[in-house]
Amino acid sequence: MGSLTYLQMLSLRGNNLTGELPSSLKNCTMLTLLDVGENSLSGRIPTWIGKSLTELRVLSLTSNGFHGTMPTSLCRLSKIQILDLSINNISGSIPRCLSNLKGMTDESKKVQFFGWNTVGLSRTRLSIKRDTYTFEALLQWKGRQYQYSNTLGLVTSLDLSSNSLNGEIPREITNLSGLVALNLSRNNLTWRIPLDIGRLRWLDFLDLSRNYLSGGIPVSLSELTNLGLLDLSYNNLSGRIPTSTQLQSFGSSSYIGNPSLCGLPLSNPCPGDMVPDQSPRTTVETEDNADQDKLITRGFFICLSTGLALGFWGFFGTLFLSDSWRYTYLKFLDHITNWIYVVIAVNYNRLLRRS
Repeated sequence: MGSLTYLQMLSLRGNNLTGELPSSLKNCTMLTLLDVGENSLSGRIPTWIGKSLTELRVLSLTSNGFHGTMPTSLCRLSKIQILDLSINNISGSIPRCLSNLKGMTDESKKVQFFGWNTVGLSRTRLSIKRDTYTFEALLQWKGRQYQYSNTLGLVTSLDLSSNSLNGEIPREITNLSGLVALNLSRNNLTWRIPLDIGRLRWLDFLDLSRNYLSGGIPVSLSELTNLGLLDLSYNNLSGRIPTSTQLQSFGSSSYIGNPSLCGLPLSNPCPGDMVPDQSPRTTVETEDNADQDKLITRGFFICLSTGLALGFWGFFGTLFLSDSWRYTYLKFLDHITNWIYVVIAVNYNRLLRRS
């Protein structure tokens, strides 16, 4: 495969491939997309990826068995827009040099993913093209897997989730101002959320759940007005959730598992919060209920029954005993019936004439 020096896009996703990535791929220096996700590849992430495949815009190694640390040579992928290393056994810290990924900044020029020389062997279905071909990729997005083709060039995503990464979230990651999705969940990250995370103003998806992050939630997080999904659950975060329309719009599930976190939308109030005293209202309601109980007594039901009996027999008994009253009442009912019939007949004929 290393002889395919003009190869631009290569997808080998979902084929149960084993072993390590062949080093001959480093000769494919024109690759813009490399997707080997959902296989059984192992070994360390090769350093030659960042040294030789500098044209890469999409790199997906998800759902394999890669181990070791993230090579700093990946920081040379200055054009990368989608980097997915999720669901592996990668350890160590997140390289600070990720700020060199200029393809994930506002200033980067987004491109459409099409090429003349492509190989697609996704899930054992072979596709070789030497004509213009729009490539497709599978991305984890908001907890589900989506297929992107025409809009793939507009997505900027960094997914390092479900590994064994430790240490802090480097502040330099906030330089990737064009990021749309950032997923660092299910790792062993510690320390604080970067205070200036609000610089990632295009973020639509942020998942930092199931780590060991501590400290408070940065106020700048409330400045992410495009945020559609937020998950900070199951960490060691503490303090008050910053008050803003944005952060309070998410459900409590975005914050659960942080025992020292308080404020809306969580149910536990923060120290010093004014809790409305409901006791006077309870007392008034109790007194009102007591007054109502005093009214509804046995005598009340006796009077109610007597009144209904007198009203019923007072009306129908009179009609039964008095012929003149009974005749007048029946005549009244007959008059009402005739009037209703006339009104219906007139309106019906009027509708027929209009039609």
